[in-house]
Amino acid sequence: MAKFEVEKFDGQNSFSLWRIKMKALLRQQGLSKVLEVSVSEDSPAPSKEEEEKVHSTILLSLSDGVLREVADEETATGLWSALENLYMKRSLTNRLYLKQRLYTLKMKEGTLISEHLDEFNKIIMDLRNIDIKLEEEDQALIILCSLPTSFENFVNSMLYGRNTISLVDVKSALNSKELRNKLSVKNTNEQASGLFVKGSSSRGRSNDRGSEKNKGKSRGSSQTTFSKKNVKCHYCHKFGHYKNECPKLKNREDGTSSSNAVSVADDRSNDLDLVLAISDSNSRFSDKWVMDSACTFHMCPKRDWFTNYESVNGGSILLGNDMACRIAGIGSVRIKMFDGIVRTLSNVRHIPELKKNLISLGTLDSLDYKYTGEGGAIRVSKGSMVVMKGDKTNGLYFLQGSTVTGAAAVSVSDDPDSDVTRLWHMRLGHMSEKGMSILSKQGLLCNQKIGKLDFCEHCVFGKQCRVQFSTGVHRTKSSVDYIHSDLWGPSSVPSKGGAQYLLTFIDDFSRKVWVYFLKQKSDVFVNFKQWKALIENQTGKKIKRLRTDNGMEFCGGEFDEFCRNEGIARHRTVRHTPQQNGVAERMNRTLLERARSMLSNAGLAKDFWAEAINTACYLVNRSPATAIGLKTPNEVWSDTPADYSNLKVFGCPAYFHVNDGKLEPRAKKGIFIGYASGVKGFRLWCTDPKSPKFVISRDVTFDEKSMLSPRKEITESTGQEQDVRKQVEFQVEASQGLPNGAQHHAIEDEHDSDSSSGAQGEQDYSIATGRQRRQIRPPQRYAHADMVMYALTTAENIVGQEPSSYSEAVKSVESAQWCAAMTEEIESLHKNQTWDLVLLPKKVKTVGCKWVFKRKEGIQGDTDARYKARLVAKGFSQREGIDFTEVFSPVVKHSSIRLLLALVALYDLELQQLDVKTAFLHGELEETIYMHQPEGFIVENKEDHVCRLKKSLYGLKQSPRQWYKRFDSFMIDHGYLRSNYDSCVYHKELFDKSFIYLLLYVDDMLIAARSISDIGLLKTQLRNEFEMKDLGAAKKILGMEIFRDRKAGKLYLSQGKYIEKVLQRFGMFDSKPVSTPLATHFKLSACLSPQTTEEEQFMASVPYSSAVGSIMYAMVCTRPDISQAVSVVSRYMANPGKTHWQAVKWILRYLRGTLNFGLIFDRDVDLSSKVTGFVDSDYAGDLDKRRSLTGYVFTLCGSAISWKATLQSTVALSTTEAEYMAAAEAVKEAIWLKGLVNDLGLQQDGISVFCDSQSAIHLTKNQMYHERTKHIDVRYHFLREIVIEGAIQILKIATTENPADMMTKPVAVYKFKLCLDLIGVRILLFP
Repeated sequence: MAKFEVEKFDGQNSFSLWRIKMKALLRQQGLSKVLEVSVSEDSPAPSKEEEEKVHSTILLSLSDGVLREVADEETATGLWSALENLYMKRSLTNRLYLKQRLYTLKMKEGTLISEHLDEFNKIIMDLRNIDIKLEEEDQALIILCSLPTSFENFVNSMLYGRNTISLVDVKSALNSKELRNKLSVKNTNEQASGLFVKGSSSRGRSNDRGSEKNKGKSRGSSQTTFSKKNVKCHYCHKFGHYKNECPKLKNREDGTSSSNAVSVADDRSNDLDLVLAISDSNSRFSDKWVMDSACTFHMCPKRDWFTNYESVNGGSILLGNDMACRIAGIGSVRIKMFDGIVRTLSNVRHIPELKKNLISLGTLDSLDYKYTGEGGAIRVSKGSMVVMKGDKTNGLYFLQGSTVTGAAAVSVSDDPDSDVTRLWHMRLGHMSEKGMSILSKQGLLCNQKIGKLDFCEHCVFGKQCRVQFSTGVHRTKSSVDYIHSDLWGPSSVPSKGGAQYLLTFIDDFSRKVWVYFLKQKSDVFVNFKQWKALIENQTGKKIKRLRTDNGMEFCGGEFDEFCRNEGIARHRTVRHTPQQNGVAERMNRTLLERARSMLSNAGLAKDFWAEAINTACYLVNRSPATAIGLKTPNEVWSDTPADYSNLKVFGCPAYFHVNDGKLEPRAKKGIFIGYASGVKGFRLWCTDPKSPKFVISRDVTFDEKSMLSPRKEITESTGQEQDVRKQVEFQVEASQGLPNGAQHHAIEDEHDSDSSSGAQGEQDYSIATGRQRRQIRPPQRYAHADMVMYALTTAENIVGQEPSSYSEAVKSVESAQWCAAMTEEIESLHKNQTWDLVLLPKKVKTVGCKWVFKRKEGIQGDTDARYKARLVAKGFSQREGIDFTEVFSPVVKHSSIRLLLALVALYDLELQQLDVKTAFLHGELEETIYMHQPEGFIVENKEDHVCRLKKSLYGLKQSPRQWYKRFDSFMIDHGYLRSNYDSCVYHKELFDKSFIYLLLYVDDMLIAARSISDIGLLKTQLRNEFEMKDLGAAKKILGMEIFRDRKAGKLYLSQGKYIEKVLQRFGMFDSKPVSTPLATHFKLSACLSPQTTEEEQFMASVPYSSAVGSIMYAMVCTRPDISQAVSVVSRYMANPGKTHWQAVKWILRYLRGTLNFGLIFDRDVDLSSKVTGFVDSDYAGDLDKRRSLTGYVFTLCGSAISWKATLQSTVALSTTEAEYMAAAEAVKEAIWLKGLVNDLGLQQDGISVFCDSQSAIHLTKNQMYHERTKHIDVRYHFLREIVIEGAIQILKIATTENPADMMTKPVAVYKFKLCLDLIGVRILLFP
């Protein structure tokens, strides 16, 4: 009888597969009825023997760990049920998790199709086991949607041109595609893929093709009779074998390379071009660079290695199997060479399909570099300098060096002393390489050699700084002459002992440091007296001078009186000058840097900070110091060198001796956290969950080697170990890229859908019915176009609560107004002959439609609210290329509107407003589209008819573009010119040399001219062409209220009503006002995002994204004063925390106190007819990535017309660079404004942009090359040419008078009010 074995189930492998195999095994043995008896009452009961067989078979197929979980089950059916309950959960969490995995499944580029399908099948099987079944069509669609972009053509071919699609068809097509791919990359040895430059010997042709004995032979003759008799080896030049079979070559090399080895043809081959064959399976050198003489360009497959990058649309390279690989882009890669110098490799081709990184020696040769190879090494030089070196491995030359990504190289060093260096680096509390080298030369590090120190991420976390301290001057003559002291704290996290403060004492002569940990500031005096008694008793000397700052803990009456009585001279710092206590301040920084590095390296929680600082103090006293001639403080203090033999890595696992009983373990596990004081022992933290505590022991075994591999993290509360990597993966997986606000609304929408349509069984679930409603998501970055779109969409949701459907409208309290609006819309559609009622042709799909309702608020005391109903086509069902082609349609910019309003105030122009009724209906359709009849207006006896559209309709993807094309052609035909700087601004010069202007925002128009008769003529022309509604004098546009005082020459622009509704929406209308948009105590960063489940649940209920979007629209339209605050809070919409929400509420409180603020355009302001700009930057203001903030504002008629506050795209290395980059952004806006005002007839030769950085201004005018500016991206240098031409002037302004200062940082109240006045943001006092 055949023997079958089933892999043991250990809880880690797939329970679904194990369950199927186990059932098959029992069925093969005729025992399956034992498990089926519970579901089949009519079946005969199994015998006791059969029951025991099944029970024992299942038990023997379980691992020990799983067996312990179900050991109490004595029956086979009970055991089976227990396993299903444990590992086949039907809970809501498990169902949602599996569905989430299914719908977010994505195949990475380069992954095998078979592996991807296996992952998909595994998820489907897990869903089936919990009684969730998906339709085959949905499964097929999920697989197609999970494919990468390289499968785009394949997906299109599967989706279009078919009536049905099945899962079998998709899987069969994918398997066939993978088989073709395997065949296409197969070469002659069926092992490696080759990159052939030109060369022909790989096809087996001999070099004597033209000899007499080969003449007359057909090139297409059969290869089956081929013999190696005529084959010539290109290494030994003998016949009968190939070069790779040459015995001389094999004897020459140290060891025979495998068939998967990488090989390069020998340079001595005169008639053969070099061939590079690279094995797909050999990944040992994936991060190395191959130096190749045959490839035409430098090539790299890794996009993240490029420091600058430009995408290209064409170009490819040819592999040895004639398969073309696409060139995705060109850029530069930085490489740290053998000599430690980082050099840039330019014009590198980015080829994602390539397997290796190639350096083209031919390209280097064309740049006058020379290369020579001998003795298994290759050198590339220019002149007498060697710039590259390579070593020969398996026949290939590999570059000696590593790729630099970001700010430092992260590659693994090949230095054999690397691990020793890293180990001593961690033992010595992350001491610098220079300090370790000094100790090594003195033979103090166990005679071990210190090599090159690799990049240490924990040093970056712990020691990253902004400004370098100057070197201290050592003047004291003996120890205890001069003492420096400082107090640090309070700590945000108390230590294990409850301490919150750190007190340090430093001897100036020896630089020896002592630390004390205090629970409160008042303990400083007591600890000073104890330390003084200890030091004076040990040295026999008296303390002469004490330097501290002016903190009350050092300047109290009791402290001062004690120093006077003891004869200690007091030296204090000048107010706000901590540099005068630089020794103590620098020592505190050193201790904290090392402590942070050690905590990061050890993965310990923050409440171990005191232990880390205590250990850092112990190590600092044993570290060379520059101020004392590179000696150690202990050596200077005691005149004897320190002993380093007992040093261990902070945070490493340690096992200390215990004696808890004869049969109990002789050791317990702990964490090494320092060196005990006063005893010869080590200080440990016992990680036993039953009794976590500090232990001092000398009988300890250390596991330092484990610190060289990824470590565990010790949590604050329990002291238990947790895998850091798994935590990170869980956090990323849980977020799913959605902001908390968006997740919250998505849950609400799903609930609404269920309540309206009824619950649906999970077995009938499909993608179409389960799809959520479209969500409004915030832009991922603070880009201007995305920001305006998101803010406008959010603002529309704030203004009012209109009916969402036809049924809601007819049942609402305002049903009469909504019905009248719908009737007016239908009449307008019939009048415009929008459609014809026809029978639906066969095999043609229709587009749905729905009613959309909007209440347009009037001006209080002037106009009433207007009710508008739009019939909107459901354009989301349209297909590109069939139902529409191009869809883009421009709208007027907000800056253009404010510029026109400034001109109205400046020239006292008439300003009128019009609205186009059913604007989109005036666009001519170029495609044939069929639509359902509108709800509520279905024609009687023609219920089976549909609407064949003749004109554009709201909702169709091409409607905005068709309407704009129609309107644009009308304006051009009537002699109007379209502005080159804003496609929705039209102007025309009249006979009296005045101008008439028209601004278009979809269906809203603003018309301005000096004479009302000229406006009337244009209105008549528009009414003859379109159905218009004359709104008279402009009062409101895009939510901005317009007021005019023509006698005083003022025009007011406000959003008071909108901001009031925003405050009411978020419950902040009755809040206490504040004076500035963002207070200085807000230090927002990503580390303030939710860290616990409770915080995540709280933020899920907070409408953060909606609030920011609502505030953002006010900023976009009329409130430049909140630009900087909105820029900061909008960075965290993806994952906001409680502190971020407090900052948003602070902005709302500011808006509450400035409801009546707005822009005032005044024609009587000095220099009002000139556009003027102001620019500023906040250097490294972003706490997350240390990028700087650019802010600028442009004014006309005394008020702001354009402004922006945004993060710079790259990190600036100095304030000058940050100001220079900000000036470049401002100049771009100035060029656009200059062109627009010139189009509108306001002639301005140049625009003045004021900047408060003299260095940046000089940089715009001085084109001389400088070492400190050479790294600045060349794209910012365009403004030099602009400045030279005189189109833009960059002028100096005092910081105190620069209004752009408030656009980049929180400023004092008095400065903030001055900035508001300078850009025309004032309290609106209407006449």
